[in-house]
Amino acid sequence: MAMETSDQEQSSQELDLEEITRKISFLDKWRQIFSSHRLGTNNTTSQNHEGNHVSASETEDGTGIPQPKGQGHLPSSSLCSIPKPSIISSKSGSFPISLAMAMKLRQSLFGNTVQVFSSDWTKAYFRFHDPFSDLAFALEVGKGGASSIQMAVQGSIIKYLLFTRKGKDGNFHRLRSVSQQEQQRALAAVLAGILWAAGAAQKATVCLVTEDTHVAPTPDYTGDGFTERLQLFELLEKEATEKFIYDHLQCFKGERSHGVILFLYSLIFSRTFERLQKDLDVSTTHLLQPNAGGFLCRQAVLNMILTGRASPHVFNGCQKGKPQEMLYGVVTHSDIGYLQWGKDTSEDDRFSQVGSMLKTPKLPIWLCNINGNYSVLFSTNRQLLSDWKVERLFDLYFYSGQPAQNKPAHLIIDTHSHHWEKVRHEDEYRPGRRFSPVEMVIRTKWREATVNWNGTVPFF
Repeated sequence: MAMETSDQEQSSQELDLEEITRKISFLDKWRQIFSSHRLGTNNTTSQNHEGNHVSASETEDGTGIPQPKGQGHLPSSSLCSIPKPSIISSKSGSFPISLAMAMKLRQSLFGNTVQVFSSDWTKAYFRFHDPFSDLAFALEVGKGGASSIQMAVQGSIIKYLLFTRKGKDGNFHRLRSVSQQEQQRALAAVLAGILWAAGAAQKATVCLVTEDTHVAPTPDYTGDGFTERLQLFELLEKEATEKFIYDHLQCFKGERSHGVILFLYSLIFSRTFERLQKDLDVSTTHLLQPNAGGFLCRQAVLNMILTGRASPHVFNGCQKGKPQEMLYGVVTHSDIGYLQWGKDTSEDDRFSQVGSMLKTPKLPIWLCNINGNYSVLFSTNRQLLSDWKVERLFDLYFYSGQPAQNKPAHLIIDTHSHHWEKVRHEDEYRPGRRFSPVEMVIRTKWREATVNWNGTVPFF
């Protein structure tokens, strides 16, 4: 009997030893994963794609897991935490930006490697209005070229909140009851979805900023103190991309985070330089154009957000340009459309006409370019574009992103009014009301429509 008890104790000790060994092995596994993801951690050595080693000091707490550095180097709002183990896939990879990649990035954006972003861009990030308010669904939009990206993302946020969320229908009142957590979920899902589409539904690349500088300025490359600290994370599943972005959402929505630039970088790397080169044509060799001391997005950036492809033009398919070179337009219907009003002096009229691919999206949401200012038009009725009877009389909501707008304008669109009704409606306000740019952009889609502003003073 004593011998039997001794055998049981020995067996129990062996099991305990196996359990301890298993836990140590598990800890070593996560230690290696954290070591390969240098985001805010103190690793010994990391290797980039070109074989160059980047060293950093080691600081550990005795557990073997690297600990975050102190926050004296950067504002806390611009730092990102270590990725959670639950969202790190063994199939995903991480690597720091190299000089060659940084130069390609600059060339793709500016057409040269010495230009840097203007201050309106560096200040831009993704920030919602107050939850449970009339604009709980809406982003605060700043001035300058980054606002077009914010508004393009805004369209996808409306799509998510109205038509994508489980258990939610197209009800406008739900947009005003969005909580802070729902705002964060929506932003993470939308940014991930856009990057995933740009990556041809195969891979998304998320760029985050670390404390370590990986690239030194050269005579041919001007540093900005931001791009040189990028760490690129490749994710092979859409769900994993959404979880990763949600876990590091502060990197896109935090003040001084350079959130819009970071998203644009992620968009380009997700699309890849090779695909981007194939998307563009002789009319568009880079994505940004100088304007009044800043930079505006070319159409290719907006189309990449809307369709996943950096098509340089808004017409359908391909057309021949003046040098008999092929110019590339939009080749497929996207979930969110695009409308435009105002003279575009940068190209021929026939190339600036928006085609049916963008005018008639899958969902009733449109990014609008009105004289160079971006806004969003949307309907809560999913059937608007699939049932011609619905287009007789319907509601549209308009969000301009301007600070003076404290709630979306509610418009009533009538596409079958008699001419005397049209005159009566247009005389309700001051003379010239009929020339409201908002009404004119609506009429590029519904040609003879009358617009009732429902008590709101028309936007001019």
